[in-house]
Amino acid sequence: MRILFLSPRLTESRRATFRALAEGLGELHFVGAGEPAPEVGENDAIIVDGPHPARPLAFLAAVRSPVECGAALVAIGAAPAERDGFWADLLGVIAGPEPPPGEYYARVTEAHSHISARVPREFAVVDGFVPLIPLADGKVIVDVSVALHDLAAVVESSRGAGRVVACGLGNSDTALRTPEIAQLLARALRPDLHCCGRNIGVGIVGYGPLGGMGYHHGLGVTRTEGIELVAVVDPNVERRKAAETDFPGVRAYASVSDLVSDEDVEVALVATPPAHHVTLTLALLRAGKHVACEKPLCLTVAEADQIIATAAASRRMLTVHQNRRWDPDFVALRRAVDAGLLGQIFNVETFVGGYAHPCRTWHSDTAVSGGAGYDWGSHHVDWVLQLLDGVPRLVQAHGHKRVWHDVTNHDQIRVRMTWSDGREAEFLQSDIAAVRRPKFYVQGTAGTLVGTYRTITLESIEPGRGYVATQAHHAEAPADLVLARYESGYGISETRLPPALEQPYAFHRNLADHLHLGEPLAVTPASVRRVIAVLEAAQRSSTRGGEAVVLDGNGS
Repeated sequence: MRILFLSPRLTESRRATFRALAEGLGELHFVGAGEPAPEVGENDAIIVDGPHPARPLAFLAAVRSPVECGAALVAIGAAPAERDGFWADLLGVIAGPEPPPGEYYARVTEAHSHISARVPREFAVVDGFVPLIPLADGKVIVDVSVALHDLAAVVESSRGAGRVVACGLGNSDTALRTPEIAQLLARALRPDLHCCGRNIGVGIVGYGPLGGMGYHHGLGVTRTEGIELVAVVDPNVERRKAAETDFPGVRAYASVSDLVSDEDVEVALVATPPAHHVTLTLALLRAGKHVACEKPLCLTVAEADQIIATAAASRRMLTVHQNRRWDPDFVALRRAVDAGLLGQIFNVETFVGGYAHPCRTWHSDTAVSGGAGYDWGSHHVDWVLQLLDGVPRLVQAHGHKRVWHDVTNHDQIRVRMTWSDGREAEFLQSDIAAVRRPKFYVQGTAGTLVGTYRTITLESIEPGRGYVATQAHHAEAPADLVLARYESGYGISETRLPPALEQPYAFHRNLADHLHLGEPLAVTPASVRRVIAVLEAAQRSSTRGGEAVVLDGNGS
């Protein structure tokens, strides 16, 4: 797919923002102000960014031809001021009076469109806003409330076989990085976009009731539009009965072969302990099921490569439940990094733990879980690799077994990562840390961000007991974020960053968006492979007394 990008405000930041927005869609060809008019006929999509182009009428007329033949045209803040003329006729909108920049709440309207399907009903955008006045066949799919009046913000029109989308939002780079705006515009660029209205059947393999992962995934599926919980597999009869109670109408199977034979199940969510992930995932992929697997996907790069190759050969989707990417504190941290508030990141440290007896379930059994590093390390190393590009060159790890001898996992494990350019990171997990370290400690050339675990106390009055106070598990507690920056002439200034808004079941929504709309997976097999490469290297290093393990650029 070839995308032509016309903009009079073509900064490097703008280029990078649109490259991210169009990632996976095709090749972007940028044309700035004053540059020669390009050939437009061979483009699958055209973006007009900013005021309508000051181009010869012949060039503008040439834009209509590929659109009418099926290309997509997206205009961002490009509405004309006059009702007459070529540009207004093509876009189907004119611009209304602009309110001052600020925070506006955009709302998806009832008008059906594949572009706005599955987008959150309401979302906030901090931006300048160009109200749009639709002409002729223009359909308002997003509006903005200003002074109790609903003003059109995104208008969709048909031109022959093509689609025209005028967007009054997204004038700033920050606004374009708003997930909902980025999602709308990415969809608008796809001429072949279509949305299936049916529910896609999901089966859960391994059912842990109550707070277990099977129950969690059951809630995620049932609360996500477009996917439907059809079946649960578990060899334990009590867990099957729990699934039938928790989700009335679900089919409860004792074996995976029963699920494989169920034609209503298109996606399998593997929620078993890690020791079973490889065998189950390979079998389900080969049986023609899409697979979303719990973390860690596997324990070695060789296993990851086998699973990824099998998914590709089977032409099936493969993703991993790295749901901690959507934790509000990590999302806020990453936004601060992406906004350049810390400068260039060169050191990342994460910690999880406390001083308490570890759980006496499979999580603490190395033979089943893979060890302490694979459990919480799957999330924390994933965080590190989301913040630091590439794969570390060196991995070192050291484990302690000093206190809790009734379980097989290390009491504490420290994983150090070093990149070829000197960047470094550390992950520490401990069940013998009487004083907790910060959850996040991120250093950049412009500042440092510290995330300190918040203590969560649950209070209640219970009959026969009176006042009862319990603390949530330390690993589940969010972090309070403080950004410290050096200001010339003032010294260090500190800013408390609020957490991002909760995104309940964001992983499951992305799963459904991918299957229904072909949108990119948030958790790709390649990104998971990098995590496995680091964790496997850490495991090797810890068994060799902390000897450094060297990785190549592919994580092997």
